[in-house]
Amino acid sequence: MNTPAPLAMELMAELSGQAKPKLLIVDDQPINIQVLYQAFAADHQVFMATSGEQALALCASKQPDLVLLDVVMPGMDGYEVCQRLRADPATCDIPVIFVTAHNDEASEERGLDAGAVDFISKPISPKIVRARVKTHLTLKAQSDLLRSWVYIDGLTGVHNRRYFDEQLGTEWGRAVRNNKALSVILLDVDFFKRYNDRYGHQAGDDCLHRVASTIKASLKRPGDQVARYGGEEFVCLLPDTDLAGAMQVAQQIDQNIFEQTIEHTDSSVAPCVTVSLGVAGRSVDGAGSAETLLSLADAQLYQAKGQGRHQACGAELAP
Repeated sequence: MNTPAPLAMELMAELSGQAKPKLLIVDDQPINIQVLYQAFAADHQVFMATSGEQALALCASKQPDLVLLDVVMPGMDGYEVCQRLRADPATCDIPVIFVTAHNDEASEERGLDAGAVDFISKPISPKIVRARVKTHLTLKAQSDLLRSWVYIDGLTGVHNRRYFDEQLGTEWGRAVRNNKALSVILLDVDFFKRYNDRYGHQAGDDCLHRVASTIKASLKRPGDQVARYGGEEFVCLLPDTDLAGAMQVAQQIDQNIFEQTIEHTDSSVAPCVTVSLGVAGRSVDGAGSAETLLSLADAQLYQAKGQGRHQACGAELAP
């Protein structure tokens, strides 16, 4: 995917501005953990585990950026830990470096076959370990950036429809399993073709970018997401939010975009850019599917347009 330079710089800055990298050190010998902790504590978040089971649990909950893993441990050894991490979609992208007293070629081959990215022999040199960790953290950051580009809309900088479609399925499944509410907001820039005809496509692109940024700033909870759905249409996914809550968010988005006062003299609604919004909610015990939830939001968007635009209409899926 070809990403414009400003967006690439924005994404890189976002990655570089993150908190200290998170390392997980796994070793059944406390003295070995202490040596590695001292090497990394100053500029990394360091988590520690003394068994394979603890390591898997911490990887699932803390999502470390890299794991330094001993091979020989009682119970589950390092090879099995690495294989399990690779088999789990939630942890498969976490790089693993084996740190072990076994320095023979067969052990190293087995470690790499299990999915490790590197192999360091004990006794360790803190300087060498730090250099290896820095290399693999850099590679992971670059890989994360590339993965994020696949899901980013190049024009507006928010997520794209591919990302939304995947997240909608995921969040619907979670809502059903946990008996949680889930809402979707589908919104459309009013009379956008007239805007392009009047001001030109470059101004139209700038307008969409401002609208996207305003929507994103209007979503307050970390789990709320916005994506460009296509053309001048955007969609918001609001986990654990019922219809009433989603309507409040939609009305706030409508107001915030109106207050941007982006000139639109050819609009039949107002002298500035406005949006119409369709809201659909799933109650905690609602029926239906992700597709019916989105279809309901689309129907409500159509209703909002029919009632004069620059407003939100909403409905809840039938139980």
